Amino acid sequence: MRDPRMKTVGKGLRRRGRLIAAALRPPGGAPGAGTGGGAGAAGTVPAVPDYGRTSQDYAAPRASRLVESPVFVLSPVRSGSTLLRVILNSHPDIRAPHEMHLRTLNVRMGRDFTPSAMRELELDKDELEHLLWDRVLHLELERSGKRVIVDKTPPNTLIWPRLRRCWPDARYLFLLRHPAAVVSSLVNRRREPDLEQIHSEVLEYAERLEDARTELNGHTVTYEHLTAEPEKATRDICRYLDVEWDAAMLDYGEQDHGSFRPHIGDWSSNIKSGRIQPARQPGDDVELPVRLAQIAGAWGYHSSPSGD
Repeated sequence: MRDPRMKTVGKGLRRRGRLIAAALRPPGGAPGAGTGGGAGAAGTVPAVPDYGRTSQDYAAPRASRLVESPVFVLSPVRSGSTLLRVILNSHPDIRAPHEMHLRTLNVRMGRDFTPSAMRELELDKDELEHLLWDRVLHLELERSGKRVIVDKTPPNTLIWPRLRRCWPDARYLFLLRHPAAVVSSLVNRRREPDLEQIHSEVLEYAERLEDARTELNGHTVTYEHLTAEPEKATRDICRYLDVEWDAAMLDYGEQDHGSFRPHIGDWSSNIKSGRIQPARQPGDDVELPVRLAQIAGAWGYHSSPSGD
């Protein structure tokens, strides 16, 4: 006679197998077809229960942060942000690593019911990503032994509202450079430069940076001032960041700042020289679209607009 206990164990194993099969099924995949019989027959994988989808308009409350007041350099591309970063990284209390591209660190909700599960924990996709970003910054601070962390990724300028939402107490360094010099730099670095596209790119950064300067509290520094009067410029920055100025900042070539390579910062011979060098001035022949010339004027630069 068959032991009743074995029958119970068999049922448990079959149920466990069905649950595992359901859990491993790719999101949106159809339940596996049975080999015979109706619902519940051996070999049939039951339909996954409908746990409901999290509403798209649900916004999770802000969770606690390990780093409450990180520093972000907001600037157009080709504005000297790598130079500013290595100068800051030479300070004994400031960690300014290569571009971290936090905005590209994403969280994927792997199943239909995952958003609902996270909502029960008062989390959504954005807040999960914020926690990930915050942990990356905290880990970098722990490894460095310093107390202030700076991220200088230029595309952060395009997502500054998200940064403010993630870190309401973040601090900002607005790094400006003559837009005509930015355009010239991009033209010189690209094999087949499309001037119209470059103007559009620089304008997008400039307008987003102007929005940030209007909406956020921060400290503005120009690339031209940083290179012409580095001690004065860095003293002002240190005052804003509430750290003591350190002369080592002006001799960044004596410090280890990691490798200089594409996609994580400037890798030109100038930055590799280890010396702060004068800013290159745009040529008189560089003309800017009207709107970009207006922004240049608002930043204190003289520029002649081209056409309309």
